Amino acid sequence: MAHPVRVGVGGWSFEPWDETFYPAGLSKAKQLSYMSGKMTALEVNATYYSSFKPDTFAKWAETAPDGFVFSLKAHRFSTVRKTKEDMKKSVDLFLGQGITALKDKLGPINWQFPGTRKFDADYFNTFLSVLPKEKDRLPLRHALEVRGSGFDVPEFYDLLTKHGATVVYAEDDAFPKLRHEGSSFAVARLMQSQSDEAAGYSAAEIGRFAKLVTNWSRNQDVFVFFISGAKERNPAAAMALQDKLGISPPDEVGAPVATKAKPLKLKAAAPKAAKKIEGTMLITPRVAAKKKK
Repeated sequence: MAHPVRVGVGGWSFEPWDETFYPAGLSKAKQLSYMSGKMTALEVNATYYSSFKPDTFAKWAETAPDGFVFSLKAHRFSTVRKTKEDMKKSVDLFLGQGITALKDKLGPINWQFPGTRKFDADYFNTFLSVLPKEKDRLPLRHALEVRGSGFDVPEFYDLLTKHGATVVYAEDDAFPKLRHEGSSFAVARLMQSQSDEAAGYSAAEIGRFAKLVTNWSRNQDVFVFFISGAKERNPAAAMALQDKLGISPPDEVGAPVATKAKPLKLKAAAPKAAKKIEGTMLITPRVAAKKKK
């Protein structure tokens, strides 16, 4: 049996989504509830910049339906430390803020490294060694997102396997596309959506992504996030991929389950006239592509 595939976007609060995704008049307080009913996962970028209280994580968990997961980006300061002691201190500080209040809705933790960090076996062995496999008896899944050079070597993949971690597959021409098969899970961040495509990507590209993650899911749990690019299109991209994979979102059946793929019919880029996608209005917003995160 194939492993679960979960699909989502980064965050749930983005002003253009008031026009391209959310129903008219939906309050911000209800946005997480609405989005978590349409997708099967979310990546939380806010944790990259700030810390939160346990009650906040518990509220997110309570709002989202069963089977939904939140992938958290670790704080940006946690991946720039140089000594083992400082690494452990930063890692423990992030993990100790209350993220386990998400309980079984806690997905992979993304440890994003700056592009200036090149592969160094000793450095990454040390960093991986301070990442605990569980917190408050809750299993943790760690994914390293690296943007520097020198990582596509056996030594790096061996370290990941040794420590039970994985590397983020980044679909962006500016970053290395790294694929690790030695982990129990895979994380993909797809960052090249286009504003002139109604679903962010062409039907052919959505089909390519579907084939990619279907192959991965034979041996791994898979988490796919549409990030950056033409961010206003990313919810449509996530729903298009779910449709192609035959994944029913939580607001239809409850927990996400991979089923037999259904044919996908994508319309051409949205003209000025509004087009409907799953009950929301999709129009061409007057916003530029956001900076990659």
